[in-house]
Amino acid sequence: MAEELASTFAGQLGAIVLVPSSGGVFEVTAGERVLFSKRATGRFPEPGEVVRTIEESGLLS
Repeated sequence: MAEELASTFAGQLGAIVLVPSSGGVFEVTAGERVLFSKRATGRFPEPGEVVRTIEESGLLS
């Protein structure tokens, strides 16, 4: 996931930070905004899903 984000948005992202957790929590956030939550969906994101969400959100425009 981090590699996909880094290669897709090279030069547009300030940082990608992986924060270890427990209990099956997996979230992708941008600032305070949650872009994907395994807790909310009950699943991990499909390949390309988070990239599409970022592109559609206009966060990097």
